[in-house]
Amino acid sequence: MLDFRKFKVLTFDCYGTLIDWESGIVRAVRNVLKNHQLEFDDRSILEAYARAEAKIESGAYEPYKKVLRRVMTEMSAELLIEPSDDERDALALSVRDWKPFPDTVRALKRLGERYQLAIISNIDDDLFQYSAEHLEVPFDWVITAQQAESYKPSHNNFQMAFGRMGFPKEKILHVAQSIYHDIVPARQLGLSTVWVNRRAKQEGWGATPPADGKPDLEVPDLESLADMVEGAA
Repeated sequence: MLDFRKFKVLTFDCYGTLIDWESGIVRAVRNVLKNHQLEFDDRSILEAYARAEAKIESGAYEPYKKVLRRVMTEMSAELLIEPSDDERDALALSVRDWKPFPDTVRALKRLGERYQLAIISNIDDDLFQYSAEHLEVPFDWVITAQQAESYKPSHNNFQMAFGRMGFPKEKILHVAQSIYHDIVPARQLGLSTVWVNRRAKQEGWGATPPADGKPDLEVPDLESLADMVEGAA
């Protein structure tokens, strides 16, 4: 069991952990498919997204808006459609409308009473600003892929966060949904981790590639983490 009293900073992945990106992805892709009189189940859409995004982000850095345009292009080829220019931008344009999970804002406010809060996210600065408005909580640090010029699971994103925050690793607790993007690299770097297993009742890995990594703690949602923290105070 983690000793929550020893931590000073909680670092969060944003999309999939705080923001319900899978609903946003499915909605955006379905709107494109509808234009082509096609339907696919949610799992097929999300797994196609995971394959395309991981492949593109593993190459040379480019802004996330361009990544999402390329993801939509690759998904379209896999789903056997020819998207228009506007349709290629559907995912990037949808980010501003992706909403937090129902428990996110309340839990962040509770956790923010005890810790400093940080974001380490595979996103562009301007796109995160849309999400920041939905989250309603001030973060002490926001580290984006645009700033790091790399995408998690790269260690570079975390190393930039360490430099900005100035806390030793044992004072930092990383909280995330993606085993692939977050839990594995955070553990490799010596961080304590909490896996927010938001897909516990669903099949497959969703919008993230399969990965094998063991967190220090697993919770079903962020409110459960806030309850544990307050119970340990």
